[in-house]
Amino acid sequence: NFVQQKESQLPLEPRNQCAMMRKRSLQKLTVVSLTALLFSSINGFSLPSSKHALTKRNSSTRLAVVPGIDDSVITIATSASDLWTSYNSALETDPLITKSITAGVILGAADFAGQALEAKTKESSEETSIDFGRAARFAFFGFILQAPWNHFYYLLLDGALPPTDDPLTATTGIKVVIDQFVQAPIFTVIIFVFLGLLEGKNIESINKQLENDYKNTMVANWKLWVPATAVNIAFCPPLFRVLFLNCVFFFWSIYLSLTLNKEEEN
Repeated sequence: NFVQQKESQLPLEPRNQCAMMRKRSLQKLTVVSLTALLFSSINGFSLPSSKHALTKRNSSTRLAVVPGIDDSVITIATSASDLWTSYNSALETDPLITKSITAGVILGAADFAGQALEAKTKESSEETSIDFGRAARFAFFGFILQAPWNHFYYLLLDGALPPTDDPLTATTGIKVVIDQFVQAPIFTVIIFVFLGLLEGKNIESINKQLENDYKNTMVANWKLWVPATAVNIAFCPPLFRVLFLNCVFFFWSIYLSLTLNKEEEN
């Protein structure tokens, strides 16, 4: 009220400018508040209870009655929050199938991204078609192997070396070493063999590809996955480790897609 009284004493044009600035500030504040509300649950990796969910809906309702706020902003924020809550519930009730579906979607999308990169980098001006079978193989790999492997692997790892309250401990370091220098080399071989068999390659061709690409693939793996694994093990709760891994695996799958299919292109 004080600000409005002061503004009313100004000439018409400055008064309109002040009103417009106040409206924009209110909109920005509302968007920031909604973003903080949405990511507060993600940042804490906590499963909201019905009471918390009700609080969020009430908060959105209060924001909706503020003049000048677009209803679509409220709807998007509320929908995203509800989607995240539903995903958390699915992880609690059906963790394996939820992680598998997530991995299948992410890895399939990663191969589509890899194919798009290939099309842009090709010197030929010929129009390239999308290989849906190739993307389906990566999605199947994520669903049937990648997510289940990591689901049970982390259960085994945390059972042998339980998580510590302090993220920066010797236990975390040991887990990273086990993950990257014991598990990763084995799983990378499995990836080559699994995807090679899905493509119809024989064992001789797969062995040749391992001889040509395995060493470079492992070097690239350690550049990406050593720091990513350290963050994953140190800071992500066990329930969300495979989700974090799947997000990073999107970019790693693009690299794998390009590597495993370059021989076929040649």
